[in-house]
Amino acid sequence: MRIFVQTACSAIVLSLTALGTAQESSANAQVKVCVAEVNNRTSQSLWVERLTKELARRLSGDKIAAMVMESATTSDRELHPTVENGEELKRNECGYLVLTQVTEQRLRTTGLGPPQISIGRNTPNIDASDPGNGRGTSNRENLVVNFAVYRPGNPEPMLETQTLDRTSSNASDSMMDAMGQ
Repeated sequence: MRIFVQTACSAIVLSLTALGTAQESSANAQVKVCVAEVNNRTSQSLWVERLTKELARRLSGDKIAAMVMESATTSDRELHPTVENGEELKRNECGYLVLTQVTEQRLRTTGLGPPQISIGRNTPNIDASDPGNGRGTSNRENLVVNFAVYRPGNPEPMLETQTLDRTSSNASDSMMDAMGQ
């Protein structure tokens, strides 16, 4: 997760910095970015406030001033700005809006086909990272983190990206570590 979230944050920072420097005449001008609260569409408990603050912290720098919004990212499957996002974006006079949504993608580690039946013994699992310690089939939840960047008044994202990572024992801490590195 660390590499993928860093890559997504880097892509957002590079895009905003390039656009900001192309549009601003002053060398010291910062691009103001509003970061909507992360939306958790997973069955796991995540500290969305903490994740949102960390994302804003990671995006902030010499050329970007990121601030956390009170409004949240949409819970719809497709990312798009909500009315609340738009109003807060205008009120805070931000040049960009960052939306982030965490979902899960369930995968069966045994492949396609009906489940295997084993009588009297455990079926070994070929997946060495299986949390079931080789005790047969297991379902995995992979975290998918979706990012989108919007300009005020434009319903089309100027940047969309997605990261994928397997969950750890504490998904919030795993994502915090990834965003903090």
